[in-house]
Amino acid sequence: MSNATVETGALSTADGSNVCIEGRNVGKTFGEVVALEGATFSVPRGGFASVLGPSGCGKSTLLRLVAGLDSHSGDLTIKGRKVAGPSEDVGMMFQRPTLLPWKTAVENVLLPTQLRGRVKQEDRDRAMELLDLVGLDGFEFSYPRHLSGGMQQRVALARLLMTGANVLLLDEPFGALDEFTRERLNIELLRIHANVGATTMFVTHNISEAIFLADEVLVMTPRPGRLAKVIHIPFEHPREISLTRTQEFNDLVFTVREILGADQ
Repeated sequence: MSNATVETGALSTADGSNVCIEGRNVGKTFGEVVALEGATFSVPRGGFASVLGPSGCGKSTLLRLVAGLDSHSGDLTIKGRKVAGPSEDVGMMFQRPTLLPWKTAVENVLLPTQLRGRVKQEDRDRAMELLDLVGLDGFEFSYPRHLSGGMQQRVALARLLMTGANVLLLDEPFGALDEFTRERLNIELLRIHANVGATTMFVTHNISEAIFLADEVLVMTPRPGRLAKVIHIPFEHPREISLTRTQEFNDLVFTVREILGADQ
């Protein structure tokens, strides 16, 4: 069986001062609808946490609260500061790449800098470096219509990194892609995460993806969304797709399925 640790409540860290994102009894209602209730969790600096659960369980809501895009109840902090709105330290990526079709890949990556003011040569150099980092060397001047869905998501990821944010929030960014492309981008995301060291929260409803990517998995219940369990993933980095074929990995998938009630 798996050596993963299953806990209820917050993610533990070796040193409390190492916590980057922390929520205490976080909730959100929309009118009479309870979207999220009593979520208590923490993510260490440089950590990678997956938020896993069925559709409508509050995963995306939780991510939007961390991003400061919606108001919340309870206590929610990033690096010890209360979340009261969007911050330049926090970047978010959605399921669709939302690229501007009249701009090239590098021009799309430069958008965060352009919105802040004049684009300098060092910014252009950085954008080119990021496109190389996400595996798009040679496609810097291609328009979105000439790029596959997976390549467009790579551009969106490079644009996210261009913000300079050290907290990255990704809301099912690969959900619309085929399985083969999704696996390749999961490998790329882990490589990039190791390279930049940003604290990352990744929303998904795919159990294998959540386990493969994360150091910890926050398992959500159906609405009203509650944090059912926190699972600490025992696998070391770097990880390869072959990990998903091991008995230990599949035992852990089965454990999570049981928590979600997927086999009932």
